[in-house]
Amino acid sequence: MGDVISTNLDEGKREMITARTSAVMAEFGRFYEQQYALALFNSVRYEIEGGGNTQTQLLHRKDPLKNKSIFSGSLFQYLEESKKWRSRFLYVGDSYNISLFESKAAHDRGLHSKGLINCAGYRALTSMEEYLGLLNNSLNTKAKAASAPFLKCPTQFPIILWHPYARHHYFCVMTEKEQKKWHAVFQDCVRHSNNGLSEECKVATPAFTDALRLYRQAKGHYGTWDMMCGNQAQILANLVMETLHPELKNLIVPRLKGKLQQRQRDWMLISDAVYKQVLSQTKTQHEALAQVCEVERPRLDSALRTDMDQIITSKEHVAGKIRALVLPRVEQLVRSKVQPYIHSILEALMEPTSRGFSEVRDILFRELVEVSKNTMNESSKEKLGEHMDKISMLAFHPVKMQSCYEKMEALNLEGLQQRCDVSSPSVFIQRAQILMRQQMDNAVHTFEQLVHQSLDGHSGEDLCKTIQRCQDRVLKKYDYDSSTVRKKFFREALLQIIIPYMLKQLSPSCSPDLPKFKELIFEDFSRFILVENIFEELVLQSVSKDIMMAVKEAAVQRRHNLYRDSMVLTNSDPNLHLLGEDTIDWAGQFAGVKGEKQGGEVTNRKRKQIVSMIHLDGMPLPYESCLEVPGVDGIPEENEGQAEQVVETEKPVNPIQQVHIEKEPGSPDSVNEIRDLINPVLEVVEKDSSQLTNGTLALEEGDEVKHITTITEMVPRESPNKVDGELDTPKIGLEEEQCASPSAIESAIQQIEIAIQEDPGEHLSEGAIDSDGEFPQTSTNSSPLHHDDSGFQSPANENVEEVEPQPITGDEVVDTEQVMLTLVEGVKTSIDLDTKASCDASEEKSEVETTAEKCLL
Repeated sequence: MGDVISTNLDEGKREMITARTSAVMAEFGRFYEQQYALALFNSVRYEIEGGGNTQTQLLHRKDPLKNKSIFSGSLFQYLEESKKWRSRFLYVGDSYNISLFESKAAHDRGLHSKGLINCAGYRALTSMEEYLGLLNNSLNTKAKAASAPFLKCPTQFPIILWHPYARHHYFCVMTEKEQKKWHAVFQDCVRHSNNGLSEECKVATPAFTDALRLYRQAKGHYGTWDMMCGNQAQILANLVMETLHPELKNLIVPRLKGKLQQRQRDWMLISDAVYKQVLSQTKTQHEALAQVCEVERPRLDSALRTDMDQIITSKEHVAGKIRALVLPRVEQLVRSKVQPYIHSILEALMEPTSRGFSEVRDILFRELVEVSKNTMNESSKEKLGEHMDKISMLAFHPVKMQSCYEKMEALNLEGLQQRCDVSSPSVFIQRAQILMRQQMDNAVHTFEQLVHQSLDGHSGEDLCKTIQRCQDRVLKKYDYDSSTVRKKFFREALLQIIIPYMLKQLSPSCSPDLPKFKELIFEDFSRFILVENIFEELVLQSVSKDIMMAVKEAAVQRRHNLYRDSMVLTNSDPNLHLLGEDTIDWAGQFAGVKGEKQGGEVTNRKRKQIVSMIHLDGMPLPYESCLEVPGVDGIPEENEGQAEQVVETEKPVNPIQQVHIEKEPGSPDSVNEIRDLINPVLEVVEKDSSQLTNGTLALEEGDEVKHITTITEMVPRESPNKVDGELDTPKIGLEEEQCASPSAIESAIQQIEIAIQEDPGEHLSEGAIDSDGEFPQTSTNSSPLHHDDSGFQSPANENVEEVEPQPITGDEVVDTEQVMLTLVEGVKTSIDLDTKASCDASEEKSEVETTAEKCLL
């Protein structure tokens, strides 16, 4: 690998790369210094004059990912050095950078990572064919259909991170389910890294973006740019590589030797080496440029605040002169080339965007309803805290939000890509997806604050009603805010599409006349008044009215659930914005985490919360794929429409108690369920037969003792058709396709409940005496029930009177087999009485009958 790079990137080529990068940075630096002073002027003017921003209804969380991590799990990675696939543990922190570790244990021990991937500028691919297509396009080659790729994936589920200049990363997993979830996580990392620069920097960020735009326009590149992603150094490196990369490709690729696969591999290594060199240089030079501007900022700020009125007056005077010159040309262009297409462009933007925001609302509604249902079933603040802790990071769960993001993927601007110089719709798609995530997080955060504020003094049904009221209020606020956010997004997207097109059409005729207006600007104000920016502002103002009218018409027609601008939602929560901006620690406040309290604080708290965990049901992987980090909770990945049931296993549960199963009215029960109803009783009797004494079966459960007393009136001891002493074999002859009614099951449960007697006193061992001074025995005087040949109870037995058990002497001892017969026959009798009317007689033994006989044997 080193030989390929050193051979094709000799000292001469590296010096050429350095010189080209320095030239681009020097030219960009001139634009940046001009735009920095102008951005400072706009910031100070806004600070003095103020501006009316729309008051949002939803709250905004200040730092939603504080002390959180996004994802962790294991998969296979292809290593270029060894050309082998190795298992790697991936950890995605709150910065959305992917850290690579040799194993999960290495991460837990705090060892240094083996690599770090910043996903800015990358694309997440799941098809080897798509990747090879991009690779061949980068080399301007056409691979033969029979040619094998240079990389062989060991599974059918690859995941590839592709970058036009930097190194590519290859991963693979074992199943399609894993691939989809990992792909969602990688896409989330790319989406976050491509989100753009921080808007908190009111001067540096506008100065950088305007300087970059003007630099590209000076080179003849108008319109959106896909590679404006990452931090400032990465964007500038992409700017350098935009022109340097094609030149190096034409210079180096023809000299590469070997087969196509080898040439592809070598060129990727060379391109990555060049990109690293350029990135290192742009980072250093941009930091120096930013430092120079920051040093000069106090002097500029002082001058602005002293002469603000004169600067504004001078700017308006110059703007009036430029408007008189260019306005007729601008209006003519708007009427002929812009207005006819505004509505079609808006419709193309509105359809997928509104579907995505609607999907966000649906997911939010389902999650809030789930919280309300769980609270209704378990009316305690501790359980509420657990459920609230789960949905707290819903907006940052890639898998749950994937359906919303997919709606936006349908955006199609194919007809505009050539006309308006729109390279691809990815810029608008990712921006809309970021807005969806922000609105989801705002809604969840507002719901948390409202519920937390209303918890005091509420419990039980009042708590459920409070949660439902908070849910309704949040959904109403979401509808209003989502409409406002979408209208703003539509206006900005239309401007990003139309303004570059208009500038490209007007610049040849208008730009030569602009320099003469510089003579109207005082020298002291020349740093804050730029004629090029005034010209762009005039173009923007000329088309903004038409864009706003188009969006307003869509709202008036109630297209895609947009509110009209005249509709202002009354703030029903005047003190809502006084609530905190920090994330509520539900687990800590409501004892949702396990740990001992020391000095009023909970110890052993979880240090991190995994927002998204990949877990394959019933498929443990040998390489620890998608295992959850110990001591870390995560939001469930898939919403199956039902809440997960928490099973407590702290105390052993008696199998007999499990017989009491609630059935919904009218739901049929198969013969398998009936068998499951009987088997626990038979297993307990057979297992604990040694504890049966004098007709009493004692089952120990913790410190309690339960007793099963035989009820002889339920079934006969002897059949009249049998020889003395020979017992009847119970027959439960239900066919597999037959069903017992819910009343039959209920009757069987009642019989078993009668058979289970709890003694609050001490253990009744052998020879124990009951409260009447008698040994607990069963009566032998009960009347036998009639059996027919089919194994079903005869209807004639429905009027048989029950005989109360009579106390007998302690000479008689009931054996284990008789108790088993008693329980089985009791259940059989109840089932037969309810199912006789709907079930035909059957000669074959059913599966339940066979199981019962095996248990008896």
